[in-house]
Amino acid sequence: MIWNHVTRYHGGNLRRTITQATPQSNGDFTVIRFKDEVAVPSLLGDLKPGSEENVLNYFKQEVTAPARLAGNVLLVHETLDQVKEPRKAWIYNAGQRRVRRAPQVAYDGVGTSSDGLRTTDNFDMFSGAPDRYDWKLVGKKEMYIPYNSYKLDSPNLKYTDVIQAGHINQDLTRYELHRVWEIVATVKPNERHVYAKRHMYIDEDSWQVALADHYDGRGQLWRVAEGHAQFYYDHQVPAYTVEALYDLIAGRYIALGMKNEEKRSFEFNVEAKAGDYTPAALRSTGVR
Repeated sequence: MIWNHVTRYHGGNLRRTITQATPQSNGDFTVIRFKDEVAVPSLLGDLKPGSEENVLNYFKQEVTAPARLAGNVLLVHETLDQVKEPRKAWIYNAGQRRVRRAPQVAYDGVGTSSDGLRTTDNFDMFSGAPDRYDWKLVGKKEMYIPYNSYKLDSPNLKYTDVIQAGHINQDLTRYELHRVWEIVATVKPNERHVYAKRHMYIDEDSWQVALADHYDGRGQLWRVAEGHAQFYYDHQVPAYTVEALYDLIAGRYIALGMKNEEKRSFEFNVEAKAGDYTPAALRSTGVR
């Protein structure tokens, strides 16, 4: 089930502009804008056949706003078997103008510009290597999950319409009764992770994680994630409108994926070259 989520179809080579917000308890927030690219090895014409057999995809993320963070770029070579070959990651720091390896971009490393409110593997509801957990398939059940979130994606909205104190605007959300697969991930005895246990509910139609409960080492419910989903009919691709992760202990949350105020966001099946996803290419990407 979790492999179906991690390896699901994203629409070929993908390029998107999205935003993230980490509101304070009073609702004040600063928009962080990302330019993301996801490239599939089989769709890179200049990649030597067989040279990257263990690479699932190439991911590049550039921060374009606010000005104090603009120009920082993250590059990830996402491997399929991360036990055999761990994820490779590099960061270009615009202030230092240098590229360095980033081994912390994995597992429970702090997510990019997240104010400590999400882990790296919270991205895309769950991403990265699953090897630190024992996985149990509980079974199929019916639940109300975020679905067909077109109102939440309306270009007529401002980000201030979506972001509120404590939670995103529930007048804009939509939930449907759906069949989901429930899986439970428990940290292995010889491993560590800030989330000791995770309950995930995967939509059986799209294979996207729709809901996730994260428990700390004391067994206390810590963070609750909602993947507000929509379907891009013209490209036959399901995707998240907004990923909301609520920290019940801190009383704060993070919202990732908003694009209401962006003139151009999701582009599917774009042309890409393998040379664009090398550490050497990071410098030119991050020039302010």
